[in-house]
Amino acid sequence: MNVVVVESPAKAKTINKYLGSGYKVLASFGHVRDLPAKDGSVLPDEDFAMSWEVDTASNKRLKDITDALKGADNLILATDPDREGEAISWHVLEVLNKKKALKDKTVSRVVFNAITKKSVLDAMNAPRQIDTPLVDAYLARRALDYLVGFNLSPVLWRKLPGARSAGRVQSVALRLVCDRESEIERFTAEEYWQISAELKTPRGDGFTARLTAHDGEKMTRMSVTGGDRAGRIKEMLEGASFVADSVEAKPTRRNPPAPFTTSTLQQAASSKLGFNASRTMQVAQRLYEGIDIGGETVGLITYMRTDGVQMAPEAIEEARTAIVSRFGERYRPDQPRIYTTKAKNAQEAHEAIRPTGFERAPDDLKRYLDDDQWKLYDLIWKRAIASQMASAEIERTTVEITAKKGGETAGLRATGSVIRFDGFIAAYTDAKEDGEQPDGDDEDNARLPEINAQEALAREKINATQHFTEPPPRYSEASLIKKMEELGIGRPSTYASTLATLRDRDYVTIDKRRLVPEAKGRLVIAFLENFFERYVEFGFTADLEEKLDRISAGELAWKDVLREFWTEFHAHIDETKELRVTQVLDALNEALAPLVFPTREDGSNPRICPTCGTGNLSLKLGRYGAFVGCSNYPECNYTRQLSNDQSEAEAALSNEPKDLGKDPHTGEPITLRSGRFGPYVQRGDGKEAKRSSLPKGWAPDSIDHEKALALINLPRDIGQHPETGKMISAGLGRYGPFVLHDGTYANLESIEDVFSIGLNRAVTVIAEKKAKGPGRGRGTPAALKSLGEHPDGGEVTVRDGKYGPYVNWGKVNATLPKDKVPTEVTLEEALELITAKAGASGKKAPAKKAAAKKAPAKKAAAKTDGAKKAPAKKTAAKKKPAAKAKKD
Repeated sequence: MNVVVVESPAKAKTINKYLGSGYKVLASFGHVRDLPAKDGSVLPDEDFAMSWEVDTASNKRLKDITDALKGADNLILATDPDREGEAISWHVLEVLNKKKALKDKTVSRVVFNAITKKSVLDAMNAPRQIDTPLVDAYLARRALDYLVGFNLSPVLWRKLPGARSAGRVQSVALRLVCDRESEIERFTAEEYWQISAELKTPRGDGFTARLTAHDGEKMTRMSVTGGDRAGRIKEMLEGASFVADSVEAKPTRRNPPAPFTTSTLQQAASSKLGFNASRTMQVAQRLYEGIDIGGETVGLITYMRTDGVQMAPEAIEEARTAIVSRFGERYRPDQPRIYTTKAKNAQEAHEAIRPTGFERAPDDLKRYLDDDQWKLYDLIWKRAIASQMASAEIERTTVEITAKKGGETAGLRATGSVIRFDGFIAAYTDAKEDGEQPDGDDEDNARLPEINAQEALAREKINATQHFTEPPPRYSEASLIKKMEELGIGRPSTYASTLATLRDRDYVTIDKRRLVPEAKGRLVIAFLENFFERYVEFGFTADLEEKLDRISAGELAWKDVLREFWTEFHAHIDETKELRVTQVLDALNEALAPLVFPTREDGSNPRICPTCGTGNLSLKLGRYGAFVGCSNYPECNYTRQLSNDQSEAEAALSNEPKDLGKDPHTGEPITLRSGRFGPYVQRGDGKEAKRSSLPKGWAPDSIDHEKALALINLPRDIGQHPETGKMISAGLGRYGPFVLHDGTYANLESIEDVFSIGLNRAVTVIAEKKAKGPGRGRGTPAALKSLGEHPDGGEVTVRDGKYGPYVNWGKVNATLPKDKVPTEVTLEEALELITAKAGASGKKAPAKKAAAKKAPAKKAAAKTDGAKKAPAKKTAAKKKPAAKAKKD
């Protein structure tokens, strides 16, 4: 019996069918061990010793493998054919050796680039041992990412509240996005004019020609920068005669693009299918692992994490055969095409991403695949087969035209192209993958009519159009991946996870498929560029990637690379302990001036407080992150949220309320305001005024009297429940819109539902929520509303528990009266309930606070030998909850 270990259960099922009864194929479900998310998992002072941890789920997988080995002769490690796959095999082997589960069993490693019967059987006949340099490269990468994350992130937490994490690759990717935003902010538009002539041949066929010269001066796009000159040239051309000086037709050839790599697949899937990187890789994984095709499970594509562009010789022959049968003999070139990798620091020599069988055309498989799978397979199949097809033959025609009026002359040019033989274009059109630029002028792609040299041309119309230069576009996911690949930053297996991390950390958002850096992300990068510049340099990160690749090639010792990095990095971290918050703020004010101090329409100094007129505005760091405040605080309480959408209209709201009218029932004024946590509407004045934050997606300049009144009057009574007779209401809480009935909250899909939902729908939503139960049965219910700080410290919140809504402070939970609407509870009311509850039960919620105050005493005690261990345990426990933020 042979035990085979692969990564996924889908792959295990497919491979088991290929190998037969003499094999038992088990899945590891990815990595079986990881570094614990706490300090001390990597110990630089102990020669970078690494502590690995097996989670509960992985323990079960490893037990299954151990049990299967009891009656087996051989263990075959068949995880994915890359650095991560090699590492998983190494981890499995390490654990089994510790369990003494191998004894006299033979252990071998096999790799296959495609999950087809032939590929798997061929791999089984060519076993090898674990590739130690590949594992070393994995260990170095994992240790580096851990050391950067667990040492740099705490610096951010201390010096830049609100920032969540920094990482070796994620921070450099974020810098690219932020640098592009800075370019856009610095950009100054320049005016230019384009002049063209609509002409006709003697045969009546029309075409367009553009100005290329005027009175001996060569004209470029930016030559005509004013309307006066454009008008003079237009006037001259309107009275000129036109002659075609020369007509030149040149044949050109367009060669097909290479088959897909991970990067180019993600770019093309984004451009053509609208898939983000994560979605692309998830669908590709399924195609690789196997699809049931008429009762047989077959892997449809080769391994999808690769930067190789070459196909196996047998695959090339398959493609050439398929080209003849599907397109014709002329579409197959005389010789196979050979491609070489252009990506910087390309690693393991994997094949490009291609179909495992070119005979399986996309249309033949459509009934077996879901929509996403079919679209991606169609893209991969067409690109791969096109890569071996004949070049497209194109005839490009250029017509040079002279215009004369008296002694004044001008030159114009018309261009067009005609596809004489489509070649590979019959299978795949290689449009720009990143969508950054158009494929050229429309005139270049149009077909010109018959034009003869020296013949006169008739003028139909002269156009002079005004244009302005545009800033560089924001990155899309596709173009960012392309840029990272060009710079040598990250690897095929990291692109999708890196982009997902930036989104999850709220460092970037996606707007119309473009990456927009959030204020939080720009703060992090500004901080790193000022105080950790070396570690967000593109060259430094790329050089480190190259060293990791040299480790995988056996050219460098992995611990030597770690020592070199750690010595300088650790010293830099220590230097930041002396860094004062004022130094940080001064640097950020300077670096982020366009974001923090946007230009004002009246031209006044954007750093002068608009409320008091004497104070200077500056970034301030609060518990929930950065905001803009006045230097005259507390005399002047001007504050403004730091946001990318810092329009003058919103900025003007700070402490300068916008009058929206009066409440028709109370007569109180309703105003639109902006506070530290964003814009809100308010009815009345003083502490008793009713307030409501603007829902996400509602812009301040869109708020009118009607919308403000609707928000202020929430929660809204919908009607009585037909069974209980109790009122159902709709409202807006901290975590979004909801309906409430008899202590049961149910989420609504949008804020608009709060104002429009009817009784029948509300009853259904409540019933669905009750059917699901109060939650997952573990942990504290999420807060419905934060009421503020308790006088003794700690947040006071309103929550919805199993037995109804209650207020919470520390360990004290006080049930709300049945007639009290949870979202209308005030801090004062909550404090009374908490005080009464704490007194009745004898609970001492402030104990947490007291314990925190005693911490310095423990620190002092740590100087004695007998007290060293306790503080260390305390520190590790503090950092554990945020640990997941550190992995690239």
